[in-house]
Amino acid sequence: MIIKRLVSRYLKPYFWKSEQNWLRLCRCQHYSTNKEIEEYLNIPVEQVRNFSIIAHVDHGKSTLADRLLELTGAVKKNSGKSQILDSLQVEQERGITVKAQTASLLYDYKDKRYLLNLIDTPGHVDFCNEVYRSLAACEGVVLLVDANQGVQAQTVANFHLAKSKDLTIVPVLNKVDLKNADPDRVCLELLTLFSIDPDTVLRISAKFGTGVENVLQEVIERIPHPQADRSKHFRGLLFDSWYEQYRGTLNLIYLKDGQLNVGDEITSHLTNKSYEVKSLSILTPAETPIHQLVAGQVGLVGCNMKNSKESIIGDTLHLKNVKVEPLTGFKPQQPMVFAGVYPADQAQHVALRTAIEKLILTDSAVTLTPDSSPALGQGWRLGFLGLLHMEVFCQRLEQEHGAEPIITAPSVTYKLKLKNPKLISTYGEHTIYLSNPTHFPNEKDVEEYFEPCVKGTIVTPTEYLGDVIALCVNKRGVQQSCSNIDDLRIMIKYFLPLSEIVLDFHDKLKAVSSGYASFDYEPLGYHSTDIVKLNIHLNGNPVEELSRIVHKTKVNSVARDIAFRLKETIPRQMIQIAIQACVGSKVLARETIKAYRKDVTAKLYGGDVTRRMKLLKQQAEGKKKMRSIANVRIPHETFISVLRK
Repeated sequence: MIIKRLVSRYLKPYFWKSEQNWLRLCRCQHYSTNKEIEEYLNIPVEQVRNFSIIAHVDHGKSTLADRLLELTGAVKKNSGKSQILDSLQVEQERGITVKAQTASLLYDYKDKRYLLNLIDTPGHVDFCNEVYRSLAACEGVVLLVDANQGVQAQTVANFHLAKSKDLTIVPVLNKVDLKNADPDRVCLELLTLFSIDPDTVLRISAKFGTGVENVLQEVIERIPHPQADRSKHFRGLLFDSWYEQYRGTLNLIYLKDGQLNVGDEITSHLTNKSYEVKSLSILTPAETPIHQLVAGQVGLVGCNMKNSKESIIGDTLHLKNVKVEPLTGFKPQQPMVFAGVYPADQAQHVALRTAIEKLILTDSAVTLTPDSSPALGQGWRLGFLGLLHMEVFCQRLEQEHGAEPIITAPSVTYKLKLKNPKLISTYGEHTIYLSNPTHFPNEKDVEEYFEPCVKGTIVTPTEYLGDVIALCVNKRGVQQSCSNIDDLRIMIKYFLPLSEIVLDFHDKLKAVSSGYASFDYEPLGYHSTDIVKLNIHLNGNPVEELSRIVHKTKVNSVARDIAFRLKETIPRQMIQIAIQACVGSKVLARETIKAYRKDVTAKLYGGDVTRRMKLLKQQAEGKKKMRSIANVRIPHETFISVLRK
């Protein structure tokens, strides 16, 4: 009671701006004096299990995690709360897991107390990076499959990912209580696809808790303990991080060797910067402060890291002035979808930049580079793993940081080899790089164009091969090889332009293959191409903000699409507006926005018809004069609408 009064009187005023931090502090009061905290430190490595729950979307991962938390006493039963580990607002609204969450649980089995470090992972393919780095801190996984829907796309991907890391797999069938559930059929699928013995598959109902305790017991029996040595010097793998206003960057680490105490000096292997450990805690799932972490455990470290450039996912942390061999990290997933992010008002540039940097701390899959637009000003080019990933990231920017970003889709960077001596002297070199069409030189001044290309690897079921090949051909792909993986799957390698895959290729590939095809790529540098600058003219005047760089084979379709969308978005005005999409002096597409008409003969009564014709002629001459001197006003929303596609 004394501690609660002191905290309430002296510390609460500093946390009143952040309700989340204050609630976390209140939750920590109970655990800081609880004797069970010492048990976390005294549990031997042989009684520690680190595991993840992996599955396809909506197969019941978060529900199973809730039952495990209740079974181990981490949360109270019938508390009225569900999806406890889905703490983000966007997760609760969309009903999906976006962020992998960790919980350290104590469980008694055969007269021994075990420490179970559980990581609940997302199921959507756009968040596979969360799964990928979570598995780096595990020795085994619970592969959850819906007994009604059976094996699906992400089930296959997650299984092969876990197998590639030599992790122990505990297969579990969920939702066996459903009327249409067919566990025997799904067990046969697991046997056919993964060679999993049906007798080893657990059958549970996470909703009602049926058979959930068997899952914990099988995790202890099947999954090996960490190969950790507490007698060595400290060595830890940083696999997650996030930012808090009053504490800076918090890093979630897996201790491979040694121990870590509050006050120790630690060093980052990649940045070579040193920090003093200010706080240590474990997630139960509430944050629980402790004074020491030991090898085999997963814990949260606060050490005053300031920004995302210092906290690098996959980094190895070690004691200062102690040389250790860095841990095998993991290669981050390559972004599939690129978008430009700009502030609605340039006065919000600094605030938006800060919000993006803080959010990237929690999502290492997002790449960030500066960008600019003639219409929208200074901004950034962000890379995402998919369209849903991009939507969730932008929604989190708005909900968690109050930002109002404008999202666009910029082009890739091209390379141009110049032949005009004046331009060569201006740029100081024969080759230039540009992504902004405004700076695109005249065709006569360029000797050769180059665009970035990639080698794409596609793994797809054989039944979707025809649709996948048609998609690649439509994206200017050139097939390099084709080989059978087994009787059901085939691997194709394609030479693809980067500009054709950065926006929607991955999404369309999933559509034509019912979500079963996977795609990866590696850069091949710049290759010769044939590109042109597509100019947009309004009443004969070029609008540089709407111009873009397009390949010659697709310039006609792109021109018609832009002209039509401009006709739909530019409001009618007092003059007629001619929209022309041109390459050089050649018009490829044209649309016309009719002017508002005014009935100038409304007050004309009687008289000869020539009086009427005279008034109409005067109006026509006036509109012609207006068209020659007037400027077409394009709303800001029109630029946003066109640049977004």
